[in-house]
Amino acid sequence: MKEVYEVRMHGRAGQGAKSGSQLLAEAAFREGKYIQSFPEYGSERRGAPTVSYTKIADKVLKSHEPIVNPDVVMVLDFGIMRSVAVAAGLPDTGILIVNTKVCSTEIKKLAQFNGTLYGVDATGISLELLGMDTPNVPMLGALVKLTGIVKMESLEYVLREHFLPKIGEEKVQKNISMLRKGYEEVFK
Repeated sequence: MKEVYEVRMHGRAGQGAKSGSQLLAEAAFREGKYIQSFPEYGSERRGAPTVSYTKIADKVLKSHEPIVNPDVVMVLDFGIMRSVAVAAGLPDTGILIVNTKVCSTEIKKLAQFNGTLYGVDATGISLELLGMDTPNVPMLGALVKLTGIVKMESLEYVLREHFLPKIGEEKVQKNISMLRKGYEEVFK
């Protein structure tokens, strides 16, 4: 792993970018890594654009700056690419993961990105398994498959620990199923 691995998540308030960033960070912490996770958002209303940052390292993280040159960018809401430069600072060697049914050159043009684009129908997965549009968990599954930055078992543990008291066993199992399906169904 590089000195500091950086993931930036773009979405809209209510889609779970902040929670996804925290879950990823907690999974890395569980594996003995140093972490930071923090959101940035304007108006606090459902549907407003948000961005969340996750930094993972083998040593203490001293900088608390937003991520400007991420290793991975995750886009939880396809439409946000029309108004936000989601791939800004992402090198062509980086990874762009978009919540979409189809990867295409149009998406790369819209994102202004020349590197590797991956897609996962995170909305479809969450609607199918949970009955609501919460794409963050399937997107995390795709991230784990593409990067191996944390282990699936660590994310499953953190999902259970974080959500069991709040939503109960049945919905925790659905979230774990969404995580696994995102892992299985990511495509290029």
